Amino acid sequence: MGRIAVGIEYDGAAFHGWQIQPHAISVQAILQGALGQVAAAPIVLSCAGRTDAGVHARAQVAHFDTTAQRSAHGWLLGTNAALPSAVSLRWVQPVSEDFHARYAALRRSYRYLLLNRPARSALAAGRAWCVHRPLDEARMQGAADTLVGEHDFSAFRAAECQARTPVRRVESLTVRRREDWVTVDISANAFLHHMVRNIVGTLVAIGLGDAAPGRAREQLESRQRSSGEATAPAQGLYLWRVEYPPQFGLPDDSAMIGLAEVTEG
Repeated sequence: MGRIAVGIEYDGAAFHGWQIQPHAISVQAILQGALGQVAAAPIVLSCAGRTDAGVHARAQVAHFDTTAQRSAHGWLLGTNAALPSAVSLRWVQPVSEDFHARYAALRRSYRYLLLNRPARSALAAGRAWCVHRPLDEARMQGAADTLVGEHDFSAFRAAECQARTPVRRVESLTVRRREDWVTVDISANAFLHHMVRNIVGTLVAIGLGDAAPGRAREQLESRQRSSGEATAPAQGLYLWRVEYPPQFGLPDDSAMIGLAEVTEG
């Protein structure tokens, strides 16, 4: 039995989230079916982070165990040939048995894309949240700074969140503008259900002037989600990177052409 790690990207608009669920199309089900065709046997995937319906992934990581003898190139080409255009494997890497896509991860990073201009975009539809009123990214960054560190993030998690503890460690939270694009990048040891989207919803309210700069800290300290601002829509959110200890030898990250060029720098 060998263990294989895979890097995955997908357009979340095509799926009802990562996790298999009855009567709905999921990324996990589609991938397991495609990998199973290559393996000629059932495959069960474990992932780094379960994304919600409509959320995209630039660098999801998962692993599976198999007795099938295939080269990394064979897994990659065979699986991608069996996948729909909305999901693809970026890389395939044999790993040791102590690797686990979820539990071995050091940190996860998400990026939220905001298109801040009066006119809607045909090209960004389904890929970003178009906010038509001007956003003050400096106000947003000031509020974001108050959320960095280890805190009880109960006020930023969904009511249906099943995490055993609401305490998470946010290592960085950065708001940047490049012309009409505003990006919110957040890295943490782990995330709660809807945590990033709820944080972005609060930051946008502050950036629009609908909430005071101290609102983010006030919301955090309340530990009550019921009093929070609206949740940001799913289409602007990307699982951007998952980092692991170097001994596992996973491939280096690579930027997605176009999106990275527009939003980084």
